[in-house]
Amino acid sequence: MAHRDRIRTLLGAALGLGLAGAVLLPRLPAFAEEAPRRLPEAATRSAEPPGPRVAVFAGGCFWGVQGVFQHLRGVSNAVSGYAGGTRAEADYRTVSGGGTGHAEAVSVTYDPAAIRYDELLRIFFSVALDPTQVDRQGPDTGHQYRSALFPQDAEQARVAKAYIAQLDAAKAYARPVATRIEPAAAFYPAEGYHQDFMALHPDHPYIAAYDAPKLEALRSLFPERTAAQPVLVNRPPA
Repeated sequence: MAHRDRIRTLLGAALGLGLAGAVLLPRLPAFAEEAPRRLPEAATRSAEPPGPRVAVFAGGCFWGVQGVFQHLRGVSNAVSGYAGGTRAEADYRTVSGGGTGHAEAVSVTYDPAAIRYDELLRIFFSVALDPTQVDRQGPDTGHQYRSALFPQDAEQARVAKAYIAQLDAAKAYARPVATRIEPAAAFYPAEGYHQDFMALHPDHPYIAAYDAPKLEALRSLFPERTAAQPVLVNRPPA
């Protein structure tokens, strides 16, 4: 399945073999998913102090979620990593077993003067995932692929709960939103070869099949929010 494809590809990358040294298994057919859509604005707006803020989102494979947030105006950094478990087990091989309590997640640094937390939520639910799926996204299955929000304070928790309730009340999807709210969870950055993966490997089969459409949806549905170039974790020297 696609999860094994990712493991083999990443093992090759970690060993310095690059994509040419990776052995890919046949791709599984796509699962039926909720289509991207421009969801309504949040009725409950976040009240945030000035200055950089951090928000953590989980929506399946972190490659595509990172890629979406890296292309948002007002976002200064987006780091792939693991949230919801311990530091000792926060590595790809261990988390991929599905029993550590972690979720593949992305830590987003943003300026609320340019884009508020509630606006990040709107874009996340609109294009980054299918929030009705439980312990999976597309071809990737397991608790580590759950959709979840990890509020960094009480205000984020309040706004997240209100927006999920708003989407369910409006029947924005055919099924209820399954995204969990998990406060007080630590975040641990993922290995270097995961960072900027979508930007660095746009032709990778997994990216082309499952993640590039998320970026296309962002550009189509939220052109006013989309940055032309991604903000990279591993920025080249000036």
